[in-house]
Amino acid sequence: MPGDDAAVDEVVVPPVRNSSRPAPDRPSRPGLARMGHRDPRARVAAVVGAATVVALALLPHADPARASNPAPLPAPASDAPLPLHQDGVALRADGTRAGVATDVIPAFLPGSRVLDPAVQRAARSLGAPATTDPDTAGARVQAAEQRAWLAAGSVPGLGGPYEDLARDALLDIHTLLLDGGASVAGWSPYWRYVWPRDASFAAVALARTGHVDDALDVLGFLARVQSPDGSFQARYLPDGSGPPDDRGVQVDGAGWALWAAGLVVDQISEGDARARAVRDLHPLVERSTRYLDALIDADGLPPASPDYWEVAESELTLGTAAPLVAGLQSAVGLAGLAHDDGLALMASLAGDRLRAAVVDEFEPTGWARYARGGSVDAAVAFTLAPFWRQPVASAQLTWRASTESMRRPAGGLAPGAGWRDDGISWTPQTTLYAWVAAEQGDADLAAGWLDVVDAHRTPSGAIPEKILADGSPASVAPLSWSAACVVLAVDALG
Repeated sequence: MPGDDAAVDEVVVPPVRNSSRPAPDRPSRPGLARMGHRDPRARVAAVVGAATVVALALLPHADPARASNPAPLPAPASDAPLPLHQDGVALRADGTRAGVATDVIPAFLPGSRVLDPAVQRAARSLGAPATTDPDTAGARVQAAEQRAWLAAGSVPGLGGPYEDLARDALLDIHTLLLDGGASVAGWSPYWRYVWPRDASFAAVALARTGHVDDALDVLGFLARVQSPDGSFQARYLPDGSGPPDDRGVQVDGAGWALWAAGLVVDQISEGDARARAVRDLHPLVERSTRYLDALIDADGLPPASPDYWEVAESELTLGTAAPLVAGLQSAVGLAGLAHDDGLALMASLAGDRLRAAVVDEFEPTGWARYARGGSVDAAVAFTLAPFWRQPVASAQLTWRASTESMRRPAGGLAPGAGWRDDGISWTPQTTLYAWVAAEQGDADLAAGWLDVVDAHRTPSGAIPEKILADGSPASVAPLSWSAACVVLAVDALG
């Protein structure tokens, strides 16, 4: 999954570290007390007022198209400390993006992810180096543009306990969205790629918060990089020139793109805009549908493929099969809107056949990761709303029970019961379960998972990919997949 690669970010401005922060305890419902680091600008003012040096370490901006492809580092041992490679992502005054180094106090202009030039001025006055002269006017322009973007849509949870969480997540999704619709998973070098899966979730989050044009841009990027046969590689360079490595095809990508396209179109009112979106998306819908139809074997199932675990597989997983059902079900409606009755029939027949085969193979095993059996997998969530149109009752029961075997010490979830027992919570799965719970109408359950993530954000307010057993955020922050699920969960709570 995005983030299994280890990465170390090069920094050019050495920060003066703030004192170590104890890991927060998991709060109880209802509502979280807003922690001090949720108002970083106020904290910076206090620190500077006390003559404490505060500095932001910024990654040198590089055109993603020219970014190097460093070799993956070995995965850490289960008892090895896992660092937080990056605290957050920010915008500079000139509109370029910067990674915020860890263990510093970040400061953004209100309602934005734009770095506050006052922090750089304070750092320079106290002798800390800086890469460029602070540009107050430029920063204000960038911040005003990002606030206007927020105002053009909606922030889920206004006035509720998750307004701040949702706003920060939405700002991070926007900041990780590049020109041309490339929605990168994160800003640290090993995450600065477009995974069709992550991008699909980001597109749905954008559409459901009123940013349909941005959502269509994300889907447009996926359409441009899709192979003529309808398949998707595991990930792509942000310039759309192709994959960064030889990970190869992951068949779930076509399912995720179709699923996202259906949910995005659902957010467009009837009329010319909807007709135009359906027309523009039709090549993606047609290629993906024909690809999935051709993939299904005589037994009604697709071949084995890596899924969101991002590991080689010799057997079919639920994480591959379930998204294809969701995608084909979306394709029926999309093809119908395009008046392509033949394609709609193909999608309907293929989707029904695949769904029946998945139920026949996976239900007897208790919805395990593999059809032959084994441990339960977080992918059981992909068989429920908002993914499958007709969830299976046994899958819903399994999904609810799965958390006991997947729960980790900090309160979050592992990708599955069979995942290595290293004590690490993964926020993509934790937030996915929050969204699915909200879609099932279980507000208390959804709130519990949101509380876990909210309590373990980085000082910049970003959601890390992982949370260690002691509650420390780890890996990279923000992660677009987790941010998207948070936005969608809070939106579904109403």
